[in-house]
Amino acid sequence: MAHRLLVRRICTLSVKDLCCLPASTSFSTSLCSSTTPLSFLSPKRTLPRSLPHTSRREVSFNVQDHEDFTERVINSELPVLIDFHAQWCGPCKILGPRLEKAVAKQEGKVSMAKVDIDDHTDLAIEYGVSAVPTVIAMRGGDVIDQFVGIKDDEALDSFVSKLVGQ
Repeated sequence: MAHRLLVRRICTLSVKDLCCLPASTSFSTSLCSSTTPLSFLSPKRTLPRSLPHTSRREVSFNVQDHEDFTERVINSELPVLIDFHAQWCGPCKILGPRLEKAVAKQEGKVSMAKVDIDDHTDLAIEYGVSAVPTVIAMRGGDVIDQFVGIKDDEALDSFVSKLVGQ
């Protein structure tokens, strides 16, 4: 790891940096504008230690167990979109991010629960999920609407807007 860091620092030196090496180095020239020798290990520019924190509210959450489902979905003040999916399901991997984008457009008026049918088979059976992806819209603990399979972005926006009541 230390070797990679050293190689990266050497490779990112500019021509001006090479001109300002100590006089004992064979690369020294009279074009050097700085009398302070550079070290290969200490970069000239410092990078921020951490990435800037952006306050971004998560639009979806993973259901942990039946209790969590009851608390965060059935007893929710907001309407909830429930995405029944599986890790091995290709269409689920396509639909998930598109569904999250449609929910994010509603700016907090609806939340989205993700239920992995392999981990929570009891919930899948309880809600009659026979194929994935299945999306169920729920408000106040009651099922409002549902669909199975993939829909285009306009249909997803329409489905979510209908749940919110717009």
